[in-house]
Amino acid sequence: MALVCRVLSAARRSLQPKALAISSSSQRWLSNQTSLLQRLVEEPNSRIKSILGSEEFSALQSSDFSWETLLTSLASSSSPDKSRLVLEWKLENLLGENEKDRDRYSELISLCGKIQNLPLAMQVFTSMEANGIKPTSAIFNSLVHACFSSGKADSMQAWYSAKKAAGFSSDVQTYQTLISSCIKSNNFELADWFYDEMVLSGLMPNLPISENMLEGLCKRNSFDQVKEFMKIVLDAGWKINEKMAEMVVGLYIELGMVEKLEELLVDLMETNQVSEVLLLVHCGIIRLNAMLDRLDDVEYSVGRMLKQGVSFKHHDVVEKVICSYFRCSALDRLELFLERLKGSYELTKSTYDLLIAGYRRAGLSDRLNDMKCVS
Repeated sequence: MALVCRVLSAARRSLQPKALAISSSSQRWLSNQTSLLQRLVEEPNSRIKSILGSEEFSALQSSDFSWETLLTSLASSSSPDKSRLVLEWKLENLLGENEKDRDRYSELISLCGKIQNLPLAMQVFTSMEANGIKPTSAIFNSLVHACFSSGKADSMQAWYSAKKAAGFSSDVQTYQTLISSCIKSNNFELADWFYDEMVLSGLMPNLPISENMLEGLCKRNSFDQVKEFMKIVLDAGWKINEKMAEMVVGLYIELGMVEKLEELLVDLMETNQVSEVLLLVHCGIIRLNAMLDRLDDVEYSVGRMLKQGVSFKHHDVVEKVICSYFRCSALDRLELFLERLKGSYELTKSTYDLLIAGYRRAGLSDRLNDMKCVS
C-alpha cells in the first residue's frame, strides 16, 4: 500500500470518466443494417458464410461499417452460433488472402472477446503463428481481454505471462483488465501484485483501476488502508466520483464508524468535491445516526446538510430517520423534521405509508389530515 500511496500522491489529473460518443456515421450505418441483420437471423447457419461472401454484402460495407455492431446484434438476437460463423468467415478470408497485417488479427481476436468466444480467439492466434506471423503487444492484449471477457482468469494470467516472456511491456489498459478480473474473483493479493507492478513500471492508474483497487480494499473491510487511500487521493487533488464515495460510505456504515464519516465529510468539503459526493456522505452520517437512534445528532446533521444547500434525494434515508423518531416516541420532533423537508423534498408513497402505519400505532391518525399522498 505504501507504494500505491506514493504514486497516488504524485498524481494531479482528475478522475472524471469521459463520455463515449457515437459518431453520426455509425448511426447512419445502424439504420441501414436492419435488413442484413434480419436476413442473417432468418437464414440457416449453413447459408451464413455464403451471404457474407456475396456481392450484396460487399456493397453494404463502407468506411463506417461496424463488425462489432453486427456481432453484438446477432448475439442479442439469440444467434451466438451465427456470430461465431461470421468470425470464422473473417479468419478464413485473412488466411486465404495470406494477410500479414497483424493489426487485423488483433482486431479479430478482440471481436472474439466481444462475443466471449475464447476458443475461436485461440484459433486465430494459432492460425496466425502457423502462417509465420509473430504476435505483437496488441495481439497479446487482445488475448488477455478475450480471456477476461470469457471469465477465464487462469488463461488470462497465462497469456499475460506469455506476453512478458516475449519481451513486451504492458499498458494501463492491460493492467486494468488484469486488476478488474482479480477483484471480480476476489483474488485481492494478485490484484495488489499487478497494481504494484504497474506502479513500478511508471504507469499511473486510471479511473477504473482506482475504483477497482478501492473496491478490493472495501471488500476486505480494510479500514486503515481505505482511509490511507482516500487521504492520498484527496491530498493529490483528485476528484472522487459517486461510485467511489458509495463504496467508502457503505464500508463505514457497515463498521458503524459515524465519527470517521464525519472526518471524511470534512476532508471532502475542504477539497471541494462535487455536491453529489457530499450528499452521499451527509446521508451516510444521517442514516447511521438514525440507526443508532441518536436524534440530536440526526437533527444536527440534517440541519448542516440543508444549510449547505444539499437536499435529500434518497427516500430510504428519510425513512430511516422517521423510523428512529417513532422508535424513540419523539413525534413532536418528527413533525419538525417533516416541516424542514417542505420545499426541498416530496414524500414518496412508501414514506407516506410508513407515516400512516406509525401514527396509527401511536393512536394519532388525526395528524395525517394535512399530509398529501404521493403516488
